[in-house]
Amino acid sequence: MPHRRLAASKESQQTGELADAITNASAIKTFAAESFEEARYAKTNKDRAKLISKSWEIAAKNNIIVQLLCAFLLLALFAFGVHDIEIHVISISTYLLFQVYVLVIINNINGTITTARQIEGILGDSHEMTLLFERIPHIKDVVRPEKLQLVSGDIRFSSVDFSYAPDTNNNQLFHNFDLTIKPGERVGLVGPSGGGKTTITKLLLRFIDIQGGAITIDGQDIRNITQEDLHKAIAYVPQEPLLFHRSLYENISYGNPEADKGEVMRASKQAHADDFISVLPDGYKTTVGERGIKLSGGQRQRVAIARAMLKTASVLVLDEATSALDSESEKYIQKGLWELMRGKTSLIIAHRLSTIRHMDRIIVLDKGRIIEEGTHEQLLKANGLYAKLWTHQSGGFLKV
Repeated sequence: MPHRRLAASKESQQTGELADAITNASAIKTFAAESFEEARYAKTNKDRAKLISKSWEIAAKNNIIVQLLCAFLLLALFAFGVHDIEIHVISISTYLLFQVYVLVIINNINGTITTARQIEGILGDSHEMTLLFERIPHIKDVVRPEKLQLVSGDIRFSSVDFSYAPDTNNNQLFHNFDLTIKPGERVGLVGPSGGGKTTITKLLLRFIDIQGGAITIDGQDIRNITQEDLHKAIAYVPQEPLLFHRSLYENISYGNPEADKGEVMRASKQAHADDFISVLPDGYKTTVGERGIKLSGGQRQRVAIARAMLKTASVLVLDEATSALDSESEKYIQKGLWELMRGKTSLIIAHRLSTIRHMDRIIVLDKGRIIEEGTHEQLLKANGLYAKLWTHQSGGFLKV
């Protein structure tokens, strides 16, 4: 069993390595790493073969032992049977009847061993999946959830405490963190990497949970509503949008499966995705490949933005949604994004400050603290971190 279990684990690793190599084929070619990947895969395959051979070896030894015992049983039956027949203790017919019974027993033993070996293989192969099913999710819905009463989209972070390592006193990102986003307000989040911008979106979506305080939408604690209701109320475009291995039309309409073709086309045009889709040989029927690998990063982001535009949600969260776009595409998409934000409470994360310069309010985060907030003009006048970042992006140079 242990060897079969380890072999199954190696087989999963082998499949993962193969999928990883295929997905990153361009990187492998760019770095001329074909030989390295072949050697890496061969080593995993060799380790798996050794474990399978060991498992077969143990099974073969056990089978030989059982067969020897069965042969010994038949030999003993023959010897005692001949002896008892000679001294007239049993008749030949009784001896033959005993022999038939023993042969049936041996046959059943062999069948049981084969079945046991098959069960052992199944248990070994399913061990990892069983462990996966036994994992207890950290984020759970309450037993009696409230119905989401989303009216205006008022978002509040109240005295929030959060750490990625809650069992230790180190690395606490947020402590007594407060943030209020008014209904319909468009708020931009900027700041150095690691400041907590993306973590705020994960907390709002309950991909991770806070350790203290509360996050509310229109006065409702998001922990008291189901995750499904919460996610239906929020249109979210992540930093690295992943697409399904389906057609472009299916990927865009995923934001609202009930949308008709006209609505899908309208969202695609607003997101500036129709420009490249319309020139493809199969148009909207084009399959994008696993995780959208057939598209460029900018094209994937445009499809993800179109999908968000199609979703009827009161809250919009964009996490670096335009980072992979060129300046020309971003200029066109800006208009669509402003249309998308209309009437929605919007939280936009961006390192490219041109994306958020017209926000109602810009918040500058650093190490889990709000160090500046205001409009674009107010922050430039304050001559703080935001002004420094703006200078770097609009013609200044970083000192080396």
